[in-house]
Amino acid sequence: PVTAGSIVVPLGHVIGNEKWRGSELAQRLQGKVRLIFEDALGLVDFHLPNRTCILLISEADLVAGDEFKRRLVRFRNASSLRGIVIVEKTPISDQYYLGVQKLVVLELGMVLLPVANQGEASQLIIQLVSFCVREQSRDRGSNPLVGGQRARPAEPAVLQALQRIPGVGKTKALLLLQRFGSIHRLCNADSQELEQAVGQTVAQQIYTF
Repeated sequence: PVTAGSIVVPLGHVIGNEKWRGSELAQRLQGKVRLIFEDALGLVDFHLPNRTCILLISEADLVAGDEFKRRLVRFRNASSLRGIVIVEKTPISDQYYLGVQKLVVLELGMVLLPVANQGEASQLIIQLVSFCVREQSRDRGSNPLVGGQRARPAEPAVLQALQRIPGVGKTKALLLLQRFGSIHRLCNADSQELEQAVGQTVAQQIYTF
């Protein structure tokens, strides 16, 4: 079952599925966000503030077979939460990536972010949490939880993820981040908004991707 919906996650916190305790990803999150483990998250791997959930497909999941596909479909069918799918795209799992992309983006309509390893995955999660904090502080005035350096460690991983989009190099990735502020916002942008940032040709490539 998808049980994360009833959980309220405080700003700056991440609730992680018990199965990730002791993992490299969890160790890298410690100290950057407040990580709490919970064994009743159901299909969800990490639950962030702002009703956003991370479903993480590891290299091992991809190689092991189709169980991860069933998990994604069950989440999409059962949940009103926003799901972001992070996939470990490595030399071993690369052959499965196009199939995953087709399922997640085209069939399920969810956000898909490829990472090279658990370290990059942790940086993306930190960036998403920082974004939630910044959004909240804009709504409520100044927030003492927001540090000027909070988002910086995540930027290299986010830039790398953006540069995997066809037609997007480092310069365009920086432009997109400056304009949209986060990957989540970029994924929800329409083609007109994208055109204003990077021109018609690249905007169409991003929108299709």
